[in-house]
Amino acid sequence: MTINNKNNIIQKSIEVLKSGGTILYPTDTVWGIGCDATNPKAIKKVYSIKKRSTEKPLILLMNNVDLLLNYVESVPQIAYKIINTASRPTTIIYNNPINLPNMLIHQNTIAIRVIQDSNLKELLNIFAKPITSTSANITGNQTPDKLEKIDNDIKNAVDYIIPESFMNRPVATKASKLIKLSNNSKIEVIRN
Repeated sequence: MTINNKNNIIQKSIEVLKSGGTILYPTDTVWGIGCDATNPKAIKKVYSIKKRSTEKPLILLMNNVDLLLNYVESVPQIAYKIINTASRPTTIIYNNPINLPNMLIHQNTIAIRVIQDSNLKELLNIFAKPITSTSANITGNQTPDKLEKIDNDIKNAVDYIIPESFMNRPVATKASKLIKLSNNSKIEVIRN
């Protein structure tokens, strides 16, 4: 992918996100549906596209640990160690989220992954806010590992599709590891 092409994709993605739109994009794990995580209307649209109950929480993606304190009241020290040493993408569920729409908060928790993939990280860095991430499948259907396997209803409903070539490697077929941290730094593995 040329630098020009990459920059065009990032610019278009940010325009869509800032305008309250949705994107279909290759994440650091599986294909995802995303939007500005601070925009309630856009979040509702993601739930609608996926045909997902708002009782089921979405994950947020962000580009660095410094942003965590903008959205989580207190980050346990162990979280930084996990983020910096994880051998594969790991999503952490934190207590006491802040500065986020209520519809993203589930039982006073929020799930956040600090991503490592450089192109997606660059997009998030320029956007300067977290985006939602939920697998790009209609609820109950299999999670697709390739763009061509994604349901046409989803492709037609999103506002922009980021090409697979945007990632620095093939899209994974497995979701991230999911762990929950309590305020006393106890670690509970939800999904391995």
